[in-house]
Amino acid sequence: MDSRRLQRELTNVLPILRGLLADATDDPDRPYRPVILRVSTTQAGLELAASSSTTKGSRRPAGLKRTNAEPLCLRLPSVRLPAEQQRAQFEKAISQYRSQYGRKPEMVCLRDAGVVEIAYESAGVVQPLENKIAVVTGAAGAIGYGVCKVLLENGCFVAATDLPGRRLKQFVDDLKAAGHDRVWGVGLDVTRRVSVTAAFEKVIRTWGGVDIVVVNAGIALVSRLKQIDLEAFRRLERVNVEGTLLTLQEAATHLMAQGTGGDIVVMSTKNVPCPGAGFGAYSATKAACHQLGRIASVELAEYGVRVNMVAPDAVFSEGPYKSGLWQEVGPDRMRARGLDEKGLQQYYQNRNLLKARVTGRHVGNAVLFFVTRQTPTTGATIPVDGGLPDATPR
Repeated sequence: MDSRRLQRELTNVLPILRGLLADATDDPDRPYRPVILRVSTTQAGLELAASSSTTKGSRRPAGLKRTNAEPLCLRLPSVRLPAEQQRAQFEKAISQYRSQYGRKPEMVCLRDAGVVEIAYESAGVVQPLENKIAVVTGAAGAIGYGVCKVLLENGCFVAATDLPGRRLKQFVDDLKAAGHDRVWGVGLDVTRRVSVTAAFEKVIRTWGGVDIVVVNAGIALVSRLKQIDLEAFRRLERVNVEGTLLTLQEAATHLMAQGTGGDIVVMSTKNVPCPGAGFGAYSATKAACHQLGRIASVELAEYGVRVNMVAPDAVFSEGPYKSGLWQEVGPDRMRARGLDEKGLQQYYQNRNLLKARVTGRHVGNAVLFFVTRQTPTTGATIPVDGGLPDATPR
């Protein structure tokens, strides 16, 4: 089997396997305890997968756990089979294994493909997001930094995605230096379907699936409607609207295949209910982004997937990272009001009811509220703006 076809087939089956290997709970808000999978497609992995048991003398691939448990040996189902039929095949095999051995398999040998094993299994009592897997788009900025840190601190495995390059590498290095070893940087251009698909495939082949997707990638433009350059507007449309759509489509595909529900959080803005002059391109495209999130909440509810929105305002920085939006918008706003950067931040802080400085961590906490399922909620918006009556969702 050629490498590309193997990767595609593994991407199709790994979320199904991960969903079936998760343990059910009695909690309707958190119905499964997830596992992290490790995959070996090396020659040693192929040899082990080709043998009928772990005792037949095949070389164990490096990195796999030592276990005396019998593996579950399967063939990859045909990619032409619908996901439901692939799931049925795996579900039957795992059920038979449970009947024979009194427990689920720790290792699955996929003939001609490699070996899949449970690398980490959640006890369900240590951290609220233990062994959950999150993809965060547009991560390498102030909001992304706050979101990623909060998710990591609560036990999540985080794929921080952004345009590939030095900025993303430094972003991930900073998180690792802060003691977070469950973060991985993945290059991703949300305007290109092939890039979005490839990024999700990498995450799935590394950890086995996806549970949480934070749709955070977005760009801004300062211009009054009369002067907006059409190509500049289209650039915002490609990132803020098409990028959101492509990410939602890919997330839905894998969450539905996994069959254990999931959470999507779309990063909205106070400009959706309360747009400002000179900020029409951003306000309009983010309104479309927000509406796509609302529609996804309706369409994905039957699969146990919740989709909610977070609407921040005036997040200037978090840790070492400044907001890309404010780097774009800030100079114009400072000129218009005769302020320096510190004065501009003070201006936005003073205009909200709580006189609060809004941080990336505040936004991360709002994301955490949704993905830890504190309430049975989907299709909702949390404003993170210190209180702006004109921007209250309505």
